[in-house]
Parts: sequence; C-alpha cells; structure tokens
Amino acid sequence: MICEILSVGTELLMGQVANTDAQYISRRLSELGVNVFRHTTVGDNPARVKEALQTALSRSDLVITTGGLGPTEDDLTKEMVAEHFGLPLELHQPSMDALVDRMKRIHPDRPLTRNNLKQAYFPAGCIVMPNRRGTAPGCIVEQQGKAVAVLPGPPRELKDMFEQQLEPYLLKRQEMALSSRFFRVFGVGESNVETILLDLFHSENPTLALYCGAAEVTARLTASGAPGENLKPLLDPVEAEIRKRLGDAVYAEGRDETMEGTVLSLLLKRHETIALAESCTGGELSEMLTSCPGASGALVEGFVTYSNEAKMRTLGVREGTLKAFGAVSEPCAREMAEGARSATGATWALSVTGIAGPDGGTPEKPVGTVYIGLAGPLGASAQRFQFLGDRAWIRTLSCQNALNALRLALIH
Repeated sequence: MICEILSVGTELLMGQVANTDAQYISRRLSELGVNVFRHTTVGDNPARVKEALQTALSRSDLVITTGGLGPTEDDLTKEMVAEHFGLPLELHQPSMDALVDRMKRIHPDRPLTRNNLKQAYFPAGCIVMPNRRGTAPGCIVEQQGKAVAVLPGPPRELKDMFEQQLEPYLLKRQEMALSSRFFRVFGVGESNVETILLDLFHSENPTLALYCGAAEVTARLTASGAPGENLKPLLDPVEAEIRKRLGDAVYAEGRDETMEGTVLSLLLKRHETIALAESCTGGELSEMLTSCPGASGALVEGFVTYSNEAKMRTLGVREGTLKAFGAVSEPCAREMAEGARSATGATWALSVTGIAGPDGGTPEKPVGTVYIGLAGPLGASAQRFQFLGDRAWIRTLSCQNALNALRLALIH
C-alpha cells in the first residue's frame, strides 16, 4: 500500500507550528508495512487543498490528511474531500449528539454556535471516526480502490484517533502481518551500533533498522508473514543476538520507552528511592522523573543548588573542596550526591554539576565539562564527561547520562 500524507495548515507553511503529525504518522505507518512516498503541506486555501488532494490520489492508494477540521471558515479539508469525490455532506447524528454533549459539559452557559455544527457533517457514505479528545471527528472515504483518511490537526487528538480507529482499519486492508520489536540503546553511537550489528542488516526477514534520537539509538526489528502467522520464531533468535552483542547498552524494549521511565521502574520494583542534587541542569533531571506516572513512589526530593553557597548550606559540600577543586569537579559532585542522600534518607542520590555554556569554560574545564555523582548503599563516586553542543543539548546529555549511571548501578 502506497500512502501520501497531506498536511493542511497555513501555520505549518509559515513555520509557526512544527509538523509533528506527519512525523508521527510516518513512523506508525512504517510499522504497519505501509509505504509513505511523499509528504505534502498546503495552506488553508480551498483550490490548493483540492489540487494537492487530486495529485496525491493520482499516485497513492491511501491519502491521510491532517488539519482543517475545525469550526472556522478556513477549516475546509473535509469539504474539499467531499467535493473531490462528488459526495454531498450529510449530518451524522451521533457526532452531533456528541458535540452538543461535549459543549454543554465544557461551556454549560454558552450556546452552540452555527459554525460548530459543521463538524457534524460528513461526506455521504464515509466511515466516521469519533474524536475522544476534541470536537472534530475524522472520517475515511473510500472510492474505486482509493481511500482518504481525514484526521484532526492537534497531535493529542490525532494520535488517539490513529491508534484507536485508523490503525485497525489499515490492518484489515493489509495483505501481510507485521511484528516489530524496538530496542532502546544508550551509550553506543549509531555508527558503532551499525558496526556491531552489521551482518544482521543483511537479513530479508526479519529486517533491522536504526533510528537516532536524542542521545540514544533505537533498533527496530521487524518480521513479516501471512495474516495470523506466528512471527515469534523469526524474531526471538535475532533479538537474542542483538542483546548478546549490545549487552547493557540496551536499556529497554518498546517503541515508547524512555530512560527516565526505565530507571523509575527499576527503583519501584526494588522498593528503593532517589534524591537529586542539580547544578547546571537546574531542575531538568527532576522534571524528567516527575513526568513519569508513579514518580512519587521513588523520588524523595530534588535540590537545585546553583551557587556555591547553596551547595554548602543545603548539601554540606565542604568549603575546602570548592576552594581546592571548584564546583565543577569530581570531589564536589561526589559530596553533592552524599549530601542529598544524607539529607533525605533516600537509597540513592544523583548529582550533576558542570559548565553548560556558552560562557564559563577554561582550558582545563571547557564548556561541556560535566561531573555526575552517584551515592548509594555501597558508597559514592563521580565521573567526568565532556559533551559537545549548545547549552540545552549539554543539559539534556547530562540528565540522560546521570540516569544511565543510576540504571547501571541498579542492574548490577
């Protein structure tokens, strides 16, 4: 099946909004075995939307549109799809009822405006996809072996509709079954991962692909077969080989797993706790952990000790340590971790201190110099890292490597 993604929205062309919808859809379609050949973006102009739709359908089996389903006059995607196929727009009563109910719950004192009602009208004979996260349902129009799936633009709404409704529809149309496993790899660069696994890329079934993300690599292993076929025997031996070669660098399995989620799960499983002492990361490490559900079961407390005085007063870092070695040093990182653990009674404590830039570096400690400390039941230690990049990237790398240091301690 060949697909083209048609993104509708002048805000996308003007750079006001990043087109994360197309990225998400492409990633999910690749897992389903649907080939995405083109991304097209067009503004909120009826003639240009219609032209782009006609062109896309001339070269694709499936067109997925995003955006243009709102209540305003420039939201015309659904109307242009109906016009292209020569279909009238008809009221879909369940969508109208859901819209009225939702608006009453959100704005009980506000009457439903006329333009809101357009969201309950759809091309005749289409498959309506209810929107559980918003007011604009989507739809699927089929004609002469072609299909157009119309999705809302807001990512939260689009993702839910894709996963709950469009994906099952596409799976029914597929002539083969796919099964994928995702291995999240940290601490080994993409080129090194490829070198280590090089011969495994030569297999036709299952196939192996790499994706480089923020400070990590994802390896996707995909097997294909007939619908209903058990693909586990194809995947298991290759997975075993991947894990054997990469070892502890594989920190999780799953498309949506994260380093912070992995670390939190390990802590909760062991019934252990963590405290954080941050300097250059300024609370980013705490934010990463607290973004995970259940963080309160493991995270005791976080300290942002940016100044030397705060490090001494809050964490008990010795003045002599700061004078002799400076705040960005192995002894300081170690004492920060020890102080956080002592102050909170946590099982573990992580510390981060460094020079995120763009200023503040010296020949001995250039920008990107970061020390990560870890204190635990068997004592405390600290390690130096040298990162390259801008301030935000250095802070991100610092957080990821701090969490990985804790992960390695927890699994050994």
